[in-house]
Amino acid sequence: MGRVFIWLMRIAGALVTLVVLGVGMVYYLASRSLPDYDKVLELPYLTAPVEIVRDNANVPHIFGEADLDVFYALGYAHAQDRLWQMTMLRRTAQGRLSEVFGAATVNIDKLLRRLDIYARAVASVEVQDEETLQILRAYATGVNARLDEINTSALGRGAPEMFVFNAPVSAWRPADSLAIIKLMGLQLSSHLDAEVLRARISLALPNANRLKDILPDTPGSGVAALPEYAQLVPGVPRFAATRPQETHPLSPFKRKPFAGASNVWAAAPSRSASGGTLLANDPHLGFTAPAIWYLARLELQSGGIIGATIPGMPLVLSGRSADLGWGLTSAGMDDQDVYIEEVNPDNPEEYRTPDGFKRFETRGSIINIKDATPITITLRWTDNGPVLPGTHYNLASITPKGHVASLAWTVLSPKDTTMMAALRLMKSKSVRDGLQAIEGFVAPAQNLMLVDNDEIAMKMIGAMPRRDARHQSQGRLPSPGWIEANRWQGRLPYASNPEFIAPNGGILGNTNNKTVDRPFPNHVSFDWSDTQRIQRWQRLMQAREVHTRDSFIEAQLDTVSFTARSLLPLIGAELWFTGEAAPEGTPLRQRQRALTLLAGWSGEMNEHMPEPLIYAAWLRSLQARMIQDELGPLASELTHVEPLFIERAFRDVDGASIWCDVIQSAPVETCSDMARLALDDALIWVEETWGPALESLRWGDAHQATHDHPVLGEVPLLRYFVNIRQSTNGGDNTLQRGLTTGTGPHPFHNVHGAAYRGVYDFADPDSSVFITSTGQSGHFLSRHYDDMAQLWRRGEYIPMSLDEDLARAAAVGVTVLKPVQ
Repeated sequence: MGRVFIWLMRIAGALVTLVVLGVGMVYYLASRSLPDYDKVLELPYLTAPVEIVRDNANVPHIFGEADLDVFYALGYAHAQDRLWQMTMLRRTAQGRLSEVFGAATVNIDKLLRRLDIYARAVASVEVQDEETLQILRAYATGVNARLDEINTSALGRGAPEMFVFNAPVSAWRPADSLAIIKLMGLQLSSHLDAEVLRARISLALPNANRLKDILPDTPGSGVAALPEYAQLVPGVPRFAATRPQETHPLSPFKRKPFAGASNVWAAAPSRSASGGTLLANDPHLGFTAPAIWYLARLELQSGGIIGATIPGMPLVLSGRSADLGWGLTSAGMDDQDVYIEEVNPDNPEEYRTPDGFKRFETRGSIINIKDATPITITLRWTDNGPVLPGTHYNLASITPKGHVASLAWTVLSPKDTTMMAALRLMKSKSVRDGLQAIEGFVAPAQNLMLVDNDEIAMKMIGAMPRRDARHQSQGRLPSPGWIEANRWQGRLPYASNPEFIAPNGGILGNTNNKTVDRPFPNHVSFDWSDTQRIQRWQRLMQAREVHTRDSFIEAQLDTVSFTARSLLPLIGAELWFTGEAAPEGTPLRQRQRALTLLAGWSGEMNEHMPEPLIYAAWLRSLQARMIQDELGPLASELTHVEPLFIERAFRDVDGASIWCDVIQSAPVETCSDMARLALDDALIWVEETWGPALESLRWGDAHQATHDHPVLGEVPLLRYFVNIRQSTNGGDNTLQRGLTTGTGPHPFHNVHGAAYRGVYDFADPDSSVFITSTGQSGHFLSRHYDDMAQLWRRGEYIPMSLDEDLARAAAVGVTVLKPVQ
């Protein structure tokens, strides 16, 4: 027996030793790619020495004698910290993910190939001016200098992910940076999804007049009546088979709620306590680890620039110089149109045009797949744009037999000067200079907020399609592509884009809300992302005669839900403090307890409170009950509560209360009935998920921010090192926006919000502040991988200063890049 025990101990010891050695080897290999920030390197193609000073938050401050050397060093710094992120963005744009991830990403690659985004980026290189080309080349050379260093010095392949996935990295090219801009446009686009969804709901509703309830127009002047989709495109079945959309973490195709949002606002000197202009900006994108944003400071010959960059592009997208500050929000411009193209029944290689049948433009494309046989797909283009597969956003469900769907979209321009315009903006010295510099911006359409020392302005930037006033669907529904009136007729002039310069009230802002009220075809858009946050923002801005940096920070972090304050009195009007006394443990008692909590609630979506969870679960259950009988399977695609729909129904606007009646039941249910039943549903779900003690619930337990690694986040054990989870405030409709998943076992996880926040004060520019949601490094073994995460969660910031001495005072390292002697 003793001998057996001894051998068991030996085996156990050997296994422990092997595990320790294995962990040690993994750590050694992964740590080889940790950047050394304190070194001197001799590199080719530099004209003079350049310094990368890393402040105590690991923000690089880049100093050089020539601008091209500074952009070279930015490329080097991006590749030091975010090489994996950069290569994945490039592979996504190229449609080459499957070479690394196999069959799981084939459909993503197919779609990117059909859109031909990378080829359009390559073509756009030719239309950049010489200065832009030089900057793109210098940046690419800096990235490649880091790649050469990794290869010659055996620096762990540059990123730990490279050991898990065999992902060879080719040299960086100027077209790669242009492709990433187009990829961002793809992530921010929503009108294709909106058109298809509107068509599908139009087909499904027994009464098409009720479309304006569930997909309401943003309040403003009336919209002319549109034809039903079945009349516009005959031959489409009312209930067509659909399939769930893929949700791979690397997919850039987002459903409408996740297609980008943002907040930006500014105050003129007349509304600033310090007498200087103020600007606050927090762009909203999907949360990842690391965050997509990367903070950097560039010391150019025109002066210092500091702010948020996206690795892969030599741009400060939101930031400031000593003279000018700028911020962005998604504009909501309708820059996409879906067309139904008739295929020639006698020749499937042709499609109908206003002048008769014409051959598709075609090209073969080979997709290499890891551990599988390569596949060849045929790309097809019409005059309107690329032909898309029927599986994309369920296009097949609205496409008649013998037809295909194509897409017109400004992002697909082969003459895209967006990069050139953005680089010119960075060197502008005033609001007026900036407005002129940004004219060449094509896509994605944005609201650009500008402030200098004296003036504020907001301009919608991006190419706005010119549509015919006779367009059959006004771009709101897919339309026949062979009818001339439905086709785009070029773009409107830059001067026609909405602008607001030096307003008398001294305050400008945008929360993705409706900015102008124009008749079609100069309307800009019919689909605006926000009708709720703007209400709270207006109240906060008007509550003070003058603002400060701190009041702008308070507004950025505000968690009061206007939606909760406006809807709860409506849906609970006949439920508050009613009903007989109920014994403990009964559903009625639980309902009364919930209503009592909500009755005393201010609408603050605070992570430590129970009321936000009860409220959110109630509204989610309420909308689900109201739409299930009318929409059937389509109801599951409306994942987020539409406040205007709830309001229309409970106020019975144009008979909208009919949504509260269940079609299949004999009794006529009222909206109060529906509210009561939905509250009981919500409380059952809350009790099953979080327990029956309502008072001890925490919104933050359900509303965890999920900063997950896109490819390692689901790997057992490793996910605990690469994912960052946090209890957070806010909700779908608060200024501190924390958009929830809306589906699945965790419908209130916070997955989309302000991964970057910045507040710029031009009375004291060096008191400006910024923050990202994770950290600067993309290496999970680095202390800078998540060192900003808790600051971000608590609503704290780091200095956004152009003071060189401050950057050097607590530097974590200084990298000196010298020309090769």
